[in-house]
Amino acid sequence: MGRSYIVEEDVEGYLSKLCSQLTGPVTGLLIGQSLVKRDFIVMATRTPQNESADAGKSVDKEWVSEHARQVSRMLPGGLSVLGVFMVSESDAKDTLTTLRQLLFSVENLISSEQLWMPAGDDVTDCVTLHINPKTRKTVCRTFDVKDPKSVAKPADWKYQSGVCSSWATVSCWLNIDLLVPLPGSITCTKPVDDCLKEELKVWAQQIERGVCLIEGKKLPEDSEIKTGQKKNVRQTYTAQLLITPDGQMVPDVVQQCGGSLSVRGAIHSRAFLHSNKPKAKLAEKLLKRDIISTVATRVQMLLEEPQTQTEENKERKQTEQFCLPRRVFCPVKATSPLCVCDYQFSDEGLSEMTDRFKEMLDIEATEADLDITQELITEVIESNAKEESLMEEAEPPHPWRNNYIGVAMATAVALLASAASMLYLSDA
Repeated sequence: MGRSYIVEEDVEGYLSKLCSQLTGPVTGLLIGQSLVKRDFIVMATRTPQNESADAGKSVDKEWVSEHARQVSRMLPGGLSVLGVFMVSESDAKDTLTTLRQLLFSVENLISSEQLWMPAGDDVTDCVTLHINPKTRKTVCRTFDVKDPKSVAKPADWKYQSGVCSSWATVSCWLNIDLLVPLPGSITCTKPVDDCLKEELKVWAQQIERGVCLIEGKKLPEDSEIKTGQKKNVRQTYTAQLLITPDGQMVPDVVQQCGGSLSVRGAIHSRAFLHSNKPKAKLAEKLLKRDIISTVATRVQMLLEEPQTQTEENKERKQTEQFCLPRRVFCPVKATSPLCVCDYQFSDEGLSEMTDRFKEMLDIEATEADLDITQELITEVIESNAKEESLMEEAEPPHPWRNNYIGVAMATAVALLASAASMLYLSDA
């Protein structure tokens, strides 16, 4: 028996609208949550128009995959890209090969940015959907994206009202204090991005080993989250993540490096569970993955910014600072607790956020719809005196962090002050 996809009825309206406006093949992403027994689709979003694409190229695999990568960054814990769809007049059998190629390309790119360890209960089946705009016939198939030889399996596709309503929300604020060595030109031949990713994976393992308290209690994995909340009321839970350094896992080592990146401060994390009886084990897994994802995404976005890539000022200051983006949430629909998110740099306005939600997720949002209250924007400290004072007041590294102390190293400090971020770069 194949998998069963329960789909929000608004998705049917969205796909029907694409069918009526069709001028050529249209591709897009399917977003939701996969559980062991069932899957839930809450959103569909078309691939943005590629203005530079060749006129004769109907489907651009790289373009669709890049769209999926950016959308994946905008999904809080519990929501993910579950598959791809195509609206075309071609026969469903003829498009299956294209859809399979798209699905595996999307999965490979998204998974390349994921730093957490796979779990035994992770669902590896993803979905493809073909819709004929004339007959409105839909053909749903799944592939195991972790098996390169996977063949198509049939799946049920059922529309249902209220799919976006029955969700529990688990959220937490977490203090981050992360120090990552960066390679020097002599000590390492790897790109900075690769070295940074390796060190972030070490930190991600520390997050995964953390103890998660929900409403102040450590719950058994298979127990339900219960707080005595009334039925038909949005189920919201507050969590805490307790993290302790493991001296055995991180031995004291002095290594030579060209610099370091320090991320400090607080972040807001959020995860969604589709269930009236959410389990503690699932809540903990999704929340930890969101914490890892949101920190890694912001660091990566900073590295992608032109101001951190250029070398206009050859004589760098001992310490340079850049603001990391803050997290802003946007509701999927007014009657649903589900939200998507984006990241706002200090020089961006809310109008730029609403434009991105429209471009990436096809969500019509106003500035008033955005939740900007969870995190604040940090301003760059321009004064050298303030910089020196800040560095002097910083606590010395603990012994278990000795492996991060380098010789002749430059320093980069990213501060998440009041749930916002700042980066300091310095040369020895």
